[in-house]
Amino acid sequence: MPTDANPELNAAKLAAPDTKMTSKLWRTLVILLLAQFMMAVDFSILNVALPEVGAALGFSLGGMQWIVTSFALTAAGFTLFFGRLGDYLGRRNLFIGGMVFLGISSLVGGMAESQTVLLSARVMQGLSTAMVTPTALSLMTTSFPEGPLRDRALGMNGAIMSAGFTTGAVLSGVLLDLLSWRWLFFVNVPIAAIVVVFAPMLIKEPARDPSARKMTLDMPGAITVTAAVLSLVYGITALGNHGLEAFLGIESMVLSVVLFGVFIVIEKRSAEPLVPLNILKRRSVALGNITGLLAFATETSLVFLMTLYLQEVLQQSGTVTGLAFGILGAGTVLGGVMASRVISLIGHRGTLLAGFALQGVATAALILLTTNPGSIPLMLIATFLGGIGNMLAIVGFMTAATSGLPNKQQGLATGLAILTQQFGITIGIPIMSAIVSARILSQPDLADLSAPERILGGVLFAIAINVALVVLGFLVALLLRPDRAPDGAETVTQN
Repeated sequence: MPTDANPELNAAKLAAPDTKMTSKLWRTLVILLLAQFMMAVDFSILNVALPEVGAALGFSLGGMQWIVTSFALTAAGFTLFFGRLGDYLGRRNLFIGGMVFLGISSLVGGMAESQTVLLSARVMQGLSTAMVTPTALSLMTTSFPEGPLRDRALGMNGAIMSAGFTTGAVLSGVLLDLLSWRWLFFVNVPIAAIVVVFAPMLIKEPARDPSARKMTLDMPGAITVTAAVLSLVYGITALGNHGLEAFLGIESMVLSVVLFGVFIVIEKRSAEPLVPLNILKRRSVALGNITGLLAFATETSLVFLMTLYLQEVLQQSGTVTGLAFGILGAGTVLGGVMASRVISLIGHRGTLLAGFALQGVATAALILLTTNPGSIPLMLIATFLGGIGNMLAIVGFMTAATSGLPNKQQGLATGLAILTQQFGITIGIPIMSAIVSARILSQPDLADLSAPERILGGVLFAIAINVALVVLGFLVALLLRPDRAPDGAETVTQN
């Protein structure tokens, strides 16, 4: 029977989600993934090099943390602001502007001869990240229609970002050995130039709501929420690194709570709020971002714990540590590649649950680690499987938190998702560091042990807390409503 003689078949074809990745979509995806890869590399590339950078520019031991913290503060603090700004000014323009800014700031950082210039460059890199990351993700969600294509794109995005985070740690050691710490900055410049040249040709600006041109940006809300996020991240970082003696640590946390309260009042009264609070009434957005926070905080902090285990307990070299993280990175890449297929089979909620379950079991196995190097195979297998599970959870969170929303709210939704990601990355390590230190210092049963055994005791205790947080993520994911899958096409319930 001819197709045009069967109206029901025609309607079914029109309703079916497009699953073909065209060459144009591939080119768009490649340029966006390249930018996201750079952003992920920048989150970790200086961690291994901190002692050398600090020695070169005269940083004190306590001052070196600001090389990382100054970047994290601005990246997290301004993400929501720039994510929303992209809805007004155009996401492609802001994306390209952020890449230009990244290239310039990286060049400045690589040429720095003083602490002030270096820290200023790191702040500029953080602002660039806050501009590029949410706009790149929102360009991805608007360029790829909701369904299998978007799930596939987000899965690859999650895989490439995780690979970038791991690559940053490995690349740091290689560049330090072959060249100098300055190349940890310079490496960004040619890649930024490639993205800036090709992005205008490959990325199309999404259609904008005509009413957006007439709207004004909620500056009181933007300033308040940015200050609140900055205060929160600073307070958590300070307390994690220095405990209750941290300068302005507690005060910053209290100020953050007050500012968030003020922000909510401003948003309720604003005619054009920065964050329409009704978006948080969507179960997928609110609960999805909680699961995302837990997924990012647990896995990035586990990398820190495994670094302590390998280098401080087993006395392994930086090269061995980097190679071990390569195994973890391979697991996350595999998880990202698998994610779209898993989502098509069991939906976003099922993928979140499966991811957290696998991550939880794999992480729990690490409690069996000992001071014997024979534990390394166990660690490699567990972190590989945990990486797969964590990436499934992350992609499930990303797709759930950005599905079912109109294009005009994609910048906001992706801004929230990226803010969640950066919060998790920022707060996970200080919290786990504080737990390890508190366990070592407060438990008399560890006093008679050797230094590696005491550190192992703190690490194992922190791993147990990490597992508990993964279980919490699983329980929160249970509260998400199951996806409906009529005729094989799954849809996330938003109410």
